Amino acid sequence: MRILFAVYSLVLLSTISFAQNKDETVINFLVNNWHKAAAQANAHDFFGFMADDCIYIGTDETERWTKNEFVKFAKPYFDRGKAWDFEPIERQVYFSKNKKTAWFNETLNTWMGVCRSSGVLVKKKGKWKLKHYHLSVTVPNDKIKEFIRLLGVEPPQHNE
Repeated sequence: MRILFAVYSLVLLSTISFAQNKDETVINFLVNNWHKAAAQANAHDFFGFMADDCIYIGTDETERWTKNEFVKFAKPYFDRGKAWDFEPIERQVYFSKNKKTAWFNETLNTWMGVCRSSGVLVKKKGKWKLKHYHLSVTVPNDKIKEFIRLLGVEPPQHNE
C-alpha cells in the first residue's frame, strides 16, 4: 500500500510540475514573441497580445498609457518599420492558484542598456493576454549620485 501511495504521489507531483512548466513555457513564448513583434514592427501581433484594458508604463515619468493611448504613441515607430528591440536576458514567471493570472519580472538588453520590466497576464477563454506592463531603466548603485545630479535633484545629506 505504501508503494502504491508513493507511486501515486510521484505521478501526481509530476503532472502538477509538468502543467506548471507547460504554462511557464507558454508565457515565455508569448512574451518573447511580443518583444520580437516590436523589433519587427509587427503592430498586429504586438498590440494583439495586449488586453483591451492593458496599461503600459514606460521609462519616462509621463509614460502611463492605456492600450489605445499606447497604440497612438507607438504607431509612428511601427510605421517606420522598426519599433524597439528588447532582448530578454532572464525572466521569472509566477501563477495564481487558479492558473488564470500570471505575472513576471524580467531583465532586458535594450538600446538604453539593461532594463527591468514586470507584467501581469490574464487567461480568458483559454487565451493569455497582457494586462499590465512596466518598463524601467536600471542605474548601477555606483552611478546613482551622478544620475541624480543629471536629473537636477540634490540627494539628501544623510545618503552621502
